[in-house]
Amino acid sequence: MMNLWMTIRRLFCRKSIDVQEHSITEMEKYLIVGLGNPGPEYAGTRHNTGYMVLDAFAKASNICFEDKRYGYVAVASLRGRRLILLKPTTFMNLSGNAVRYWLQKENIDQSHLLVIADELALPLGTFRLKANGSNGGHNGLGHIQQLIGQQYPRLRMGIGNEFRQGGQIDYVLGRYSDEEMQVLQPAIDTAVEIIKSFVLAGVDITMNAYNRKKTGNGTNGKN
Repeated sequence: MMNLWMTIRRLFCRKSIDVQEHSITEMEKYLIVGLGNPGPEYAGTRHNTGYMVLDAFAKASNICFEDKRYGYVAVASLRGRRLILLKPTTFMNLSGNAVRYWLQKENIDQSHLLVIADELALPLGTFRLKANGSNGGHNGLGHIQQLIGQQYPRLRMGIGNEFRQGGQIDYVLGRYSDEEMQVLQPAIDTAVEIIKSFVLAGVDITMNAYNRKKTGNGTNGKN
């Protein structure tokens, strides 16, 4: 059923790659990365929250992802800027391979890179944008840090930490319940707006505008 839906959607959404290729080569470019794991068995899991944010952005922009080297890729334009959306297919622990490849391929400066990842240390439904920093124990961010350092912006999406001792792996690979999605969805919607603000206004202005902003389900985290 999922494959049928994806096939139907591809018929109606715009091709993202090579659209007006010659006219956008001079555009200012940004790489927006949503971390996660490929495959239907990981769809809707907490560890795939980065994927979910990019899916929401692509849906709002009516563009589709295509299976490219190291990831699913879609391209959007926003007021003269070119946004390359990347969902790495390297699996989480090797995310840096995809990020480094697409930065180099598209000749994008790390200041124009935004990585979106799940965060256990933040309550569900909250988020935190940072201009740089450590990986915080996140395996995907850790591998990116190994390959390109830690001087790049990242958006951490809170998933909470409601699990017993020793249950972290099952928790992050577990799917959101319907009730949890009601809490998470406003944060995903806000994350889509954060991406736009990051591209148009820069990370500092975006941090000031959104890090203390309330979502539809309460005050945003401060961690």
